[in-house]
Amino acid sequence: MRIPIAVPKRMLPFVAVVLVGCGTTPPPKPTPVEGLGSLSFPITTRSADARRAFERGTLLLHLFHYREAREAFRQAEKADSGLTMAYWGEAMAWNYAVWNIQNADSGRAVLTKLAPTPAARRKAARSERESRYLDAVELLYGPGPKAARDTLFEAAMAKLSAAYPRDDEAKLFHALALLGLNQGVRDVPTYQRAADLADEVFRRHPDHPGASHYLIHAVDDPGHAARGLEAARALARYSPDAGHAQHMTSHIFLALGMWDELVTANENTMRVMGRQMAAHGHHPAACGHGQTWLAYGYLQQGRLDTARAMVHACAREAAADADVKSADDIDPDNSSIGSAAFTWARYVIDAEAWSGEAIAWNPGLDPSKKPAAATYDFTAAFAAARRGDLATARAWQRRFATVRTAQHSRAGKPDPATIEYLKGLDVLALELEGLIAMGSDDERGLASLRQATLLEDSMAYAFGPPTIHKPSHELLGEELLRLDRASEAEAEFRTALQRTPGRVSVRRGLARALAAQQKSASADSVAMLLPR
Repeated sequence: MRIPIAVPKRMLPFVAVVLVGCGTTPPPKPTPVEGLGSLSFPITTRSADARRAFERGTLLLHLFHYREAREAFRQAEKADSGLTMAYWGEAMAWNYAVWNIQNADSGRAVLTKLAPTPAARRKAARSERESRYLDAVELLYGPGPKAARDTLFEAAMAKLSAAYPRDDEAKLFHALALLGLNQGVRDVPTYQRAADLADEVFRRHPDHPGASHYLIHAVDDPGHAARGLEAARALARYSPDAGHAQHMTSHIFLALGMWDELVTANENTMRVMGRQMAAHGHHPAACGHGQTWLAYGYLQQGRLDTARAMVHACAREAAADADVKSADDIDPDNSSIGSAAFTWARYVIDAEAWSGEAIAWNPGLDPSKKPAAATYDFTAAFAAARRGDLATARAWQRRFATVRTAQHSRAGKPDPATIEYLKGLDVLALELEGLIAMGSDDERGLASLRQATLLEDSMAYAFGPPTIHKPSHELLGEELLRLDRASEAEAEFRTALQRTPGRVSVRRGLARALAAQQKSASADSVAMLLPR
């Protein structure tokens, strides 16, 4: 029997929110936003302009276009100054969960703009559901260290999602909260929880960019990436105007060794971002995250001239960049000099450019503070050792040791991401020690290289081009092959392929190891050897 519900006329804008929460009707039909995707996120407002701005802002928030998201939420506030969810969205757009970045002061300032106290802000909420969204963001920007606030936020989003099981936004922001729990370091069980939530929404709403985006982030490692392939293709199709979305698809392609798709995705990224920068009177950037991935893709395709041109362009941009405020950031893509050093290192190592014009680049980095100096000095030492110039290799090795010591001493009480970065420096130190020792004492050199593999194996997987510039199992395999120990080399190359599927130098090494043993490649070996 149906029981009629009397609803006062002034409450009509809230009915959809209430019914979605209690589960008596399905959520409203998703609203498409051209170029970004679609979503169904009921809010309590009578202003169509505010609703449109809020929906656009939420999609941009899901796509990590944070600055544009904040602008859209401010437009919603202007159209309806009492729209509490617009302030929620603007505050959320100061939290970059997956990137382990949060501007808590800015987020708190947005909430204060709504009302001066948490109690007053909760009172301003137009529904119980919306008040719970506000409660969650209050915890995100409350007192205490970031990691503790991230944990409280995740718990609040879990409760909100359970209370409103048909609210896809609650599920997706819960998934995002899970991805942000471990301070920038992959935790597979937690990431799989996030993947399950995002995948649930993706199955019924494939054009929601939050669903595909978070699923990709949760599974962009070689062991799980196949689960995100459909989401990657959907994100590219449904969010063509979002540069980050076009790039994000390549997280899956790289983890699966799909080089043509990786290159296409990042070329699309460059086109989208180039149009947006031109619209604001700026030239396209030569350095950055997508540029780094694109150059790596060209290397894996064997397009060395194209990759080298990108390296030169970024190096020129870095030389002209007077803004070095991010030069001490351990993420190389957060500064032009970091990006330049990383793309140069990738080119030198993967193109085996041990001598000549490429190796001659020297930006004169201060070894006492810039992480880019660690990348540069390691690569210079590695190239010298590979061309047999051990005296030069040892000189650059000493410079690298100075940088490594400085980075360890600057860390203080490091966060999880910094711990992984410092472990990576230790892996590189062991690689140089082993490679240089191979010139006189093979067994001592191999022992150092094996230590490097053990340490690298202990590190959490980091998406993207290898952060260990010469993956340690690959390097050990090459040295074993040089010593005619092909069976041992084969084992190392097979292990290397598990962390870097499809990587050209590993496939080449494995092919040589098999040929040296006069082995016919098995079906699985053929699959690993062929380009994807």
